[in-house]
Amino acid sequence: MKIEPVSLHTPAVPSASEAIPPSAAVDRRTLPAAIAERLRNMIIEGELAAGVRLNERALCDRLQVSRTPLREAFRLLSAEGLVRMQPNRGAHVVALSQHDVRESFEVMGALEALSGELACERISDQEIAEIKALTFEMQACHARRNLSAYYHLNRVIHDRINAAGHNQLLAQVYTNINLRLQNLRFRSNLNLEKWDKAMQEHLEMADALASRDGPRLAHILRQHLRRKCEAVLEHLQSADGADGPDPSDAA
Repeated sequence: MKIEPVSLHTPAVPSASEAIPPSAAVDRRTLPAAIAERLRNMIIEGELAAGVRLNERALCDRLQVSRTPLREAFRLLSAEGLVRMQPNRGAHVVALSQHDVRESFEVMGALEALSGELACERISDQEIAEIKALTFEMQACHARRNLSAYYHLNRVIHDRINAAGHNQLLAQVYTNINLRLQNLRFRSNLNLEKWDKAMQEHLEMADALASRDGPRLAHILRQHLRRKCEAVLEHLQSADGADGPDPSDAA
C-alpha cells in the first residue's frame, strides 16, 4: 500500500467563498457550545492558523449561524486560552511564543507523569481494557496515515489516563493547560519519523498501564511530552522568517 507523505507546510486557511456543505453546518440546537467545538477542531488541525483574525461574517456563512452565538463561542474559547479578544480589533487565534511553548510542555509533562502514576494506583480493569482498545484503534489509524482520526483517539487516550487518576483538581489543571497545546501536539505528528515514535510510545504506555507500573508509565509520559516539545520547537524555528497568513483571510 502506498503511503502518502504528510505535508509539513501550514494548512491553507479556506476563504469565505469555500462554504462547507449544508450537512456539515452546526446544529442550531446545540449553540454556542457546538460552534466552539467546531472552531476548536479547526484551530487544532491548523485550518485556522495561530495569529489569524477570526472573520465573523465569513465564519457565520461557513457555519450557517448568526453573530450572537458565534461571539459567545469566541468567549468560550477565550476562556480556554485559544482565542484572544481585543476591543475594536476582534478575535484572533492565540499564537504561543517559543518560550511559552517550552514552559507549557514542561508543566504538561509533569502533569501527564503524575496522572500516569495515580492511574496505575487507582485504575480499574475496565478502564485499562478501554484504553487498550482505543490504543489498538489508534494504531490502525496510524497504519492508514489518517492523522485526524489518529489524533482524536490520541486526545481521548491521554484524557482517559488523566481521568483514571481520579483527582479532580489535577484533571482541572490538566485540561486548562492542555487545551492551548492541542494544535501544537497535533502538528508534532506531521514528521513521519516522530509520528512513528509517538505511536510506539503509546503502545508502551498501554503495556505499563496494564502492568500498573507507575514509575515506568510516568517516565514514558515525560519522554513523550519532551519529544513533542522538541518537534514543535523545531517546526517553529524552521518557520521563523516565513511570511504568516493574511489575518483578513481567516474564514
